[in-house]
Amino acid sequence: MTHKPSVPALLQRGSWPETARIAAVLRKETVGGALLLAATVIALVWANSPLADSYHALRNYEIGPAALHLDLSLGTWAADGLLAVFFFVVGLELKRKFVAGDLRDPRRAALPILAAVGGMAVPAVVYVAINLTGTSGTLAGWAIPTATDIAFALAVLAVINTHLPTALRTFLLTLAVVDDLLAVTIIAIFYTKNVQFIPLLLAIVPLALFAFAVQRRIRSWWLLLPLALITWGLVHASGVHATVAGVLLGFVVPVIRSRSHGGPEAGPGLAEHFEHRFRPLSAGIAVPVFAFFAAGVTIGGFSGLADALTDTVTLGIIAGLIVGKAVGISGTTYLLSRFTGATLDTNLRWLDVFGVSVLAGIGFTVSLLIGDLAFGAGTIHDAHVKIGVLIGTILAALLAAMILRTRNRAYRRIHETERVDDNADGIPYMYQ
Repeated sequence: MTHKPSVPALLQRGSWPETARIAAVLRKETVGGALLLAATVIALVWANSPLADSYHALRNYEIGPAALHLDLSLGTWAADGLLAVFFFVVGLELKRKFVAGDLRDPRRAALPILAAVGGMAVPAVVYVAINLTGTSGTLAGWAIPTATDIAFALAVLAVINTHLPTALRTFLLTLAVVDDLLAVTIIAIFYTKNVQFIPLLLAIVPLALFAFAVQRRIRSWWLLLPLALITWGLVHASGVHATVAGVLLGFVVPVIRSRSHGGPEAGPGLAEHFEHRFRPLSAGIAVPVFAFFAAGVTIGGFSGLADALTDTVTLGIIAGLIVGKAVGISGTTYLLSRFTGATLDTNLRWLDVFGVSVLAGIGFTVSLLIGDLAFGAGTIHDAHVKIGVLIGTILAALLAAMILRTRNRAYRRIHETERVDDNADGIPYMYQ
């Protein structure tokens, strides 16, 4: 008699090493989220103050070698340069999850991948549906509401003080990382114009040398940093958004030490080392600085806000972030449960999944980046994109807070069971 393989429960608790690592990552991202919030508030206040001209002058100030066509504004340097660091960390994180993390099990990997796809497809459909009858060119922003900002989301969780279970936090983080990878893929395919193939092909050379060096476990910054910068510069010169270079560089870093260098049991590859070094730089500097230059939109009082709310671009973004994300992620998760026969972990309810899905509607960093690429900096639609992203993010945060707070007593009970027992080598009983 044959038995069908058991179907793992959805959102079940992962292994202790993965749980402990995720907890450490989330602590750093929460601090980064607080800095992101602060940078956004400063930018908005400055851009709507009597000193608004000085803010725009600072953002548009150009610096860099003109001979290399890198005389870019500070705002562009933040979007093309600093965000490449952010996407480098995304590449490292995603590769580590699928090579050495719990997601190397295809059954575990299916949920966050499919949920991320659903969480991007449905917001795009919502945006397109609202803009089908809009003014010419508004459909270019279809991908704006597809992104999830994990740092902002975790900052919201810290503010509302909810004891969200580890499984849900891990799901949110993994979902956002996959989301970011899909977003940079969309940028490379749909928001790249006039590709110069010679620089793009030349970028393969320093990228290959970087890959060879890290595979040989070379950590020397004086070698790796120039190779990374040359790769970035050539990708930028090709017309492909330079953040793509960050993801590619992250993907070539080894997660597990090769057998020729001591075997997997000898220790991790360089990915863990680089992630430890660059995640604080990404969360603490790169993303907040980008937010500072990207979020500073001059609203123009109530009349300006009213004008923005009559633009289908603004309405499409708000609806995509709030409705599209919630329906896309929770709906995909529910359909996966129905078709596979998997059930939720016994500690969780479908309301929890819906709450996290609403929380994923906090789209900020990548949404602003795509908006800039879709409509161009300084245009009226670009200003309305920023207003739409800000309103959608705030509303998603408020709705998620209300939903998740209703379950906070249950979350606190789960949290108590996840506390570390000092008498068991720091490992909770449930993981032993």
